[in-house]
Amino acid sequence: MNILCRSAAVCAVMAVTAAPLLMAGEAPAPMQPEQIKWGPAPAIFPKGAEMAVLAGDPGSAGPVTVRLKMPAGYAIAPHWHPTDERVTVISGHLGLGMGDTLDKKKSVVLKPGGYAIAQANMHHFAWAKAATIVQVDMMGPFALTYVNPADDPSKQK
Repeated sequence: MNILCRSAAVCAVMAVTAAPLLMAGEAPAPMQPEQIKWGPAPAIFPKGAEMAVLAGDPGSAGPVTVRLKMPAGYAIAPHWHPTDERVTVISGHLGLGMGDTLDKKKSVVLKPGGYAIAQANMHHFAWAKAATIVQVDMMGPFALTYVNPADDPSKQK
């Protein structure tokens, strides 16, 4: 029985120490800002933004990290997501508010290093006071539903 306990303890230690190594194999390599590959944001976003996927697959289940680059004056109409989003301002100033109407007076402007959580199904909006880059951490698959369907740029002609 003593041998079984020791074997179980060794297995437990191996599992705890090996798990991060296995997960590290799935992680992207460290990158500098100039190595980030930007492209046009998906059609669900108003034109003018760029997006970079840093980790994960936004179309699949699992953890995802993206960055969104917005020009000054850019706005995303009130919308919601089925999962929580954790937003960190990398540069610029992001206005973030809750509700069904984009009202800049009822929003908080986050400066670089600012952080917010948009909880699942919470109606919120965002706007860039200046050229802004944010990092968004979420669980995929990514989905965005506009409160007012007429605000969805992917459905406009």
